[in-house]
Amino acid sequence: MHLNILSAGAAKAVVISVCADLGVVPGGAFGAVGAMQDKLLAGEPCDVIVLTRAMIDALAESGKVVAETLADLGRVKTGVAVRKGTPRPNVSRAQTLASALMGAEAIYVPDLEKSTAGKHIASVLAELGIASEVAERIREFPNGAAAMRAMADAPGLYSIGCTQVSEILYTEGAELVGALPDEFELSTLYSAAACANAADRTAARNFVLFLTGDSTQRMRRKAGFE
Repeated sequence: MHLNILSAGAAKAVVISVCADLGVVPGGAFGAVGAMQDKLLAGEPCDVIVLTRAMIDALAESGKVVAETLADLGRVKTGVAVRKGTPRPNVSRAQTLASALMGAEAIYVPDLEKSTAGKHIASVLAELGIASEVAERIREFPNGAAAMRAMADAPGLYSIGCTQVSEILYTEGAELVGALPDEFELSTLYSAAACANAADRTAARNFVLFLTGDSTQRMRRKAGFE
């Protein structure tokens, strides 16, 4: 069975695993939620979409997804990562987070305008008062997965990455240091729904049910969902 799936990068590991379990050959794309929403609105074929709950709610109101199929995967925090084997900084407080970022030779982040984590990271840098000081060290990528992959593959630099915890956990060579300090915490609720124009709405509905159901709870928790 083939399904076109447009999904937030934060849910990639879970979606791919569920596809394997169900024998689904996935088409579509994974990436920043804004980019995935743009693809749907531009008319790209889509059977199932996974975005933030707020975005899915808006798509349900506009009739782009089938409202009664909407279901939640869980919440994912935004976290800090380093390349595996490099020192783990203290990021538990605003002051120590700022020091860690200032001490990094490169800071790997997802799209600062279209991704959930990227927009939040931009605001955190501004609140810490270091945005201009670290601007030249920012390495921006289309999504968190690409940012973490690049960080893990960048030898010789003391680098820090910031993105959704789930994207850090499924990137080999990246190591989760911890979530952002409490005052900067971002816990994003992700949801899925069958698209109104799905080629097979029943198959899309069943995929969403399995993806968000009790049988995948352990998998989702392991992948960073709460």
